[in-house]
Amino acid sequence: MKRKKLEYIRFLIDMGESLIPIPIENKNADKTMASETPMKKSDGGKIAPTISESAKPENDAKSAADKESLLDEFYQQIKNCTKCPLHRSRNKFVFGAGSADADIMFIGEAPGGDEDRTGIPFVGRAGKLLDRILAAAGLKRREIYIANVLKCRPPKNRDPLPAEEEMCLPYLHRQIEIIQPKIICCLGRVAAHALLHTKANMSDMRGILYKFREIPMIVTYHPAALLRSDKYKRPTWEDFQFMLEELEKIKRSA
Repeated sequence: MKRKKLEYIRFLIDMGESLIPIPIENKNADKTMASETPMKKSDGGKIAPTISESAKPENDAKSAADKESLLDEFYQQIKNCTKCPLHRSRNKFVFGAGSADADIMFIGEAPGGDEDRTGIPFVGRAGKLLDRILAAAGLKRREIYIANVLKCRPPKNRDPLPAEEEMCLPYLHRQIEIIQPKIICCLGRVAAHALLHTKANMSDMRGILYKFREIPMIVTYHPAALLRSDKYKRPTWEDFQFMLEELEKIKRSA
């Protein structure tokens, strides 16, 4: 328990937190910290419904170069998409970024203003916080892949509409098929609802290992939620620990 407290404090420091909690060595403090947000145990029995229930991961192993080529080819095919009205107001089509051969794929909801200007996902305030979270977890942005449910920014950063998700989700599905990550992390309620086809609360979706088209998947808070409230920092740290532990199990069993 003491080691986990110290790990959490290091996590906060790496995230740039200036007010660091001081661990108190007594039994009551341990019980309080352990009971704040208990992790649920799961064997990954939940299977997320998909647009094509018969879809399976591509079994033929591809090299990193093959995946990079396929992603670039796919980007060229869809970058001028006009399937939904969002194309009329977009500045840049935000495809995705990172390693085509990533072990971890992060999925957010939609581009914001900074992303719409640059064409790169998670580059605004929430993106900078995500970078710090990744660094605190021992991950490098160039080693992971990040994409969104939508490729174009909704007006005033509103939630995606069902019709917009329906048009855009097949693009995300294809990216997942190409990359074949070892684990997926949904950042926030919108991404989780889109891939799990549920309306469950965030607190109910956390700490469970799902499967999306046979790929393990977890749910955590969107970095923007951490910018709004400090109360989400510890749960996010727990979720990242959970994800990394599951990733290690996957690697050992491969």
